[in-house]
Amino acid sequence: MHKIPGLVFFILLFHTFTTYSQDVRSRYEGLEKLIGAGSFFDNHHTGFYLYDLDSQQVQFDKNSHLYFIPASATKLLTFFASLLVLGDSSTLLRYIPKGEDVLIWGTGDPSLYYPELPTPKIDRFLSTYRDIYFSDHNWKDEAFGFGWQWDDYNFAYSAEKSPLPIYGNLVTSLNVNNRPHLKPALFPVTQSDKNVRNLTRELHSNEFYYNPRTYNGMRARVPFITSQNTFITLAALEWKKAIHASKEALPTDHFVLRGVPTRLLYKEMLLESDNFIAEQLLLQISDEVFKELNTEKAIEYIKKTYLFDLPDEPFWVDGSGLSRHNLMTPRSMVSLVEKIYRIMPDEDLMDLFPVGGRTGTLKSNYYAPIPYVIAKTGTISNNHSLVGFIKTRKQKMYAFALMNNNYPYKASVVRREIEKVLLYVRDNF
Repeated sequence: MHKIPGLVFFILLFHTFTTYSQDVRSRYEGLEKLIGAGSFFDNHHTGFYLYDLDSQQVQFDKNSHLYFIPASATKLLTFFASLLVLGDSSTLLRYIPKGEDVLIWGTGDPSLYYPELPTPKIDRFLSTYRDIYFSDHNWKDEAFGFGWQWDDYNFAYSAEKSPLPIYGNLVTSLNVNNRPHLKPALFPVTQSDKNVRNLTRELHSNEFYYNPRTYNGMRARVPFITSQNTFITLAALEWKKAIHASKEALPTDHFVLRGVPTRLLYKEMLLESDNFIAEQLLLQISDEVFKELNTEKAIEYIKKTYLFDLPDEPFWVDGSGLSRHNLMTPRSMVSLVEKIYRIMPDEDLMDLFPVGGRTGTLKSNYYAPIPYVIAKTGTISNNHSLVGFIKTRKQKMYAFALMNNNYPYKASVVRREIEKVLLYVRDNF
């Protein structure tokens, strides 16, 4: 074997290092043109953090230390916490038999007759009991999250939280003979002269109305106001049993009725950005840890137990991201998705997360013959974020967070510019 002379070795080493350095600089300069000074993203509050998951090295950093409103990207915190706290299946009820009757407590499980989820096998369970007593003693929360907008009350994405939801705490309106027909049919519907195009609910009551002159006949889902009595009335109609209100505390010794696979909850939450499931997952975490339902308590527990090592402390107030009080930094969001990446197989990421041009909220964006974006969106007016993973042509995986706040144009404009950045990363890293 011939040895490489020392001088030749160092020349080759220097050439390799120089080529690598030039390549790194060229890639950085290319990204800087797309997202740095003078670019589209220089006209509003933007943060971008790109991280090599193999080498664990930062590849690009723009304002990653600044706080942004993440909107629905907040669901990634809820998802990560759920993975660590909840089991393979949800807990539907906690209960104790009382002779021929049964006393139940809700756990926050959202799956009871929720159209997007399989129905838990509760009828078989209840068939052995005569009367049902429902206690909401463990409910230590509010129906709305901190900072939610008051005028969202009429939209399906802002359904109220509750200890034992039913129908997703929504009524579904179908057009029958050119008037809305509600399911469940419990609530009254009246005619009105108000300028509304579909079914609308009064702000402070479960009274619904429509304008027959402007009614568009489209299917609608509208939240109803939740309460212990409302649940009892709806459940009694569904179960055909007498249900009574109770305030009895949950005893230490009790039984558990399992619900649905938690994977189905995660998939619906992430792919469709389902706010309701996200909020109820936080309540389920609270139930699992504290045996009471308290969003704020669950968040504090998660932050201290599982997220204490993020680069910047998250200001986190709800499970879904509806609140503008949520604030996260891009580098903390990347640290979070790296945690998810380390505990999940790639095939699970592809199944649960939206995939560009293929599934969920990314189905109509970031299309490529070979998918390269696996990420969670977050959009509320004038704010749009994308957090997740990019798979490059070299088959390398990068974590990223590209967060935009306070822009004065449509989100579609921002998405087009984001796509240019992500394509550059795919093709050059």
